[in-house]
Amino acid sequence: MGGGREAFGRDQARMAGEDDEDEDDEFRGVDTSGETASSGHSYLFWKKNPEVKRESRGSTLLAALPRKKMRWNRFKWTLCVSNTLLSLYSVVALVVCLLVWFDAWTRADIVRVGNTTELVISTVASLLGLFTSLIGWAGLLMNNRMFLAIYTFLFWVTFAFLVVPGYLTYKKRVFNLEGKINAQWSRSLGASGWLRIQDQLGCCGYYSPYVEATISQTCYSRSILPECKKTYIEYEDGILKKWYIAMFALVPVHVGVMVAGLLCSNHVTYRFGKGMMPKAYRLSLGSMGVIMDQYAHQLAEQYGNEVATDIITRSKSSTQLGSQLDVVPKAVEHGDEYDQDRAVFADEVIGRAKGEGGI
Repeated sequence: MGGGREAFGRDQARMAGEDDEDEDDEFRGVDTSGETASSGHSYLFWKKNPEVKRESRGSTLLAALPRKKMRWNRFKWTLCVSNTLLSLYSVVALVVCLLVWFDAWTRADIVRVGNTTELVISTVASLLGLFTSLIGWAGLLMNNRMFLAIYTFLFWVTFAFLVVPGYLTYKKRVFNLEGKINAQWSRSLGASGWLRIQDQLGCCGYYSPYVEATISQTCYSRSILPECKKTYIEYEDGILKKWYIAMFALVPVHVGVMVAGLLCSNHVTYRFGKGMMPKAYRLSLGSMGVIMDQYAHQLAEQYGNEVATDIITRSKSSTQLGSQLDVVPKAVEHGDEYDQDRAVFADEVIGRAKGEGGI
């Protein structure tokens, strides 16, 4: 897919000929009847066909050409390994976040109440990482450099969402955790938040059942349950430490994946396409006819109507222009004003147009 090292040879063609296949035809599926697929959009890259049949333009003849064995280069293998790592830790992180959201773990509801911001950002980071890896797989398997460019850009977005929850949890734990917990309990949680934390930790009230407590079946004025402050701070201290350690441990791995993607995403093949000029920029027979008409008018002004008429006659038919260009127009003397050097130059330009026009 995308050619090989032989594309850089000195004598390799850069303009496609009539029978040169394009990138779509090379991987077009061959059905059981022996004909090529009609649409050209069915890429059976997992099938190993001994030969691929292509249809020449302007002809119904199908020529069977041998197919080269496709190999991945070292850049593509490196990108495959790095994207596999990205997929793995993104999926693991997403599963952990979903288990917390669905309250599948013991005391997971405390995280949902007390660390909502960090949990949301971590979930978004895991989703972005998974989405980025899917874009990478699409670009890797299809050799699509546009997908790989988006892939390398999304690396930075994912990296930002990866370090933010690590920074928030580290800052919250290291810098006055007790003060932050005090402010959160009295200002942010509310009665419903108090109740959920009390049920999870088996406590009653922040300092006592009489201070910032929510009445429930286990928490009332004469309850013997302990206060929530000490237990809640100890739990937050442990969970925040595990959180930022996990986030910061992924940073060097993600940086390595980023470096591999940035260095290898543009080299999944040894060259762009087949190394030939794209169809949109090739000279067609009609375009070549127009160019020859304009050039013939210029020759008429310089050498006279006799030379110009001969060239115009040969360039009128756009469908048979290639065969007519096999005969290079000869210079015609025009009295004393004939310029031998200009005539030779005109012959060379027309011959070069025939040889490099891809016709």
